[in-house]
Amino acid sequence: MKRIGLISDTHGFVPQRVFEIFTNVDEIWHAGDVGDVQVLYDLQAIKPVKAVYGNIDGQSVRNHCPEVHAFMCEDIKVLMIHIGGYPGKYVKRAKTLIEKEKPGLFITGHSHILKVIYDENYDLLHLNPGAAGKFGLHTKITFMTFVVEGNSIKDLEIIEVDRNTKMNQV
Repeated sequence: MKRIGLISDTHGFVPQRVFEIFTNVDEIWHAGDVGDVQVLYDLQAIKPVKAVYGNIDGQSVRNHCPEVHAFMCEDIKVLMIHIGGYPGKYVKRAKTLIEKEKPGLFITGHSHILKVIYDENYDLLHLNPGAAGKFGLHTKITFMTFVVEGNSIKDLEIIEVDRNTKMNQV
């Protein structure tokens, strides 16, 4: 059993609430647009991190993260990419990767819109944690935790923080 903290679109900023919640996870996954390599270092200081780079990430982040990350967590194949779309509206590259990798869990970022959608066509769960940074059109900072046990994903919790709440910057 692994408890996962999922975050995306930090754009160089991580609210203190993320660190508080993520002390109780086993791994942190970041779905891109990290914004500053220091975000990765700060997250790694509390838990192991798996991350992909996003479209705004410069070379320092890209040196630490792949564009696409496919890996096993327990008995579930995970596919993570920053720009991927969502069920019924996958970008071409994501659709090709899904057909090749056959993940049970497909994770994206980019849209700043939190999504949890089961895709019957590809028999996978799509997760987009929304945006944890303070830059963008979103009015709420969102991220999530969930448990992977064997081939099950359970106990998904969505955390929402008002962007106007006083928060610490990394």
